[in-house]
Amino acid sequence: MRARGLTRRFGALVAVDGVDLTVPTAHVYGFLGPNGSGKSTTIRMLCGLLTPSAGEIEVLGLRVPEQAEELRRRIGYMTQRFSLFEDLAVRENLEFLAAVQDMPRAAARRRIDALIEQYRFGDRQRQLAGTLSGGQKQRLALAGAVIHEPELLFLDEPTSAVDPESRRDFWETLFDLADAGTTILVSTHYMDEAERCHRIAILDRGVLVADGTPAELTARLEGRSVAVTAELPRRAQQALVAVPGVLSVAQIGNDLRVLADADGEVAGRIRAALSEAGLSAEVAASRPNLEDVFVAATRGRARHQGERGAAGEAS
Repeated sequence: MRARGLTRRFGALVAVDGVDLTVPTAHVYGFLGPNGSGKSTTIRMLCGLLTPSAGEIEVLGLRVPEQAEELRRRIGYMTQRFSLFEDLAVRENLEFLAAVQDMPRAAARRRIDALIEQYRFGDRQRQLAGTLSGGQKQRLALAGAVIHEPELLFLDEPTSAVDPESRRDFWETLFDLADAGTTILVSTHYMDEAERCHRIAILDRGVLVADGTPAELTARLEGRSVAVTAELPRRAQQALVAVPGVLSVAQIGNDLRVLADADGEVAGRIRAALSEAGLSAEVAASRPNLEDVFVAATRGRARHQGERGAAGEAS
């Protein structure tokens, strides 16, 4: 899947602004971003549900939106909300989706039998979908999305309403699909899920601000993450938020995690600020994680834009 200059405007609002993406085959590609960052809009354009205002899209060798109808037969799509029929049984939902995909009856029966077993619905196939738990609904929705064995699967925040154990099981299923050759594009708010992806992209206000493997993205922040252990962490946090070069200060248990906007002498400024506030603390370099990447890509961009705006007004 490849997109170049992908843009979508809604009146004066630019929801997606010149995004370039390349998603390798049989990879799990993660989409991160704050609410309103353009993730869902981008996914809808990539799968042919929304026409771009500008840009080029090629998915599975097809031009989108020109060949969107042909593409829809080769992709699966799972939304954040449970979108199947709650007053139909598990098996009835799958039978309906097989009919929508024009699957021959014998092939549909074999495929549904296989999915019932694979997704652990053997004792629940006659149960109404509306009475399933959140994790069970999620499994049923995924089974429905892959009933026609799509080459490409779009998942729009699919785990937002399920417990951690169900999320873990769900991701194991995704890797099974990827190992079988399915390419998966998944948007998520969870950093632990993002760490599982082969590659991730971060969107902020419609702009692609980071793209790479988790290891590549965290390596770019080497030297910018600092751990602070203080007896009074809340007071220490208050003392550090205004330190020049500090991008964020987050409390993790009894410690603080400080992210700088650039590598350099920020550790020295942190020690000085704590000493001036009369606080004793240990300050040490910390290994960057994906949460640091997310904060640096979004909050750091906002800060730099503000600085450019202020410079423009001053000039």
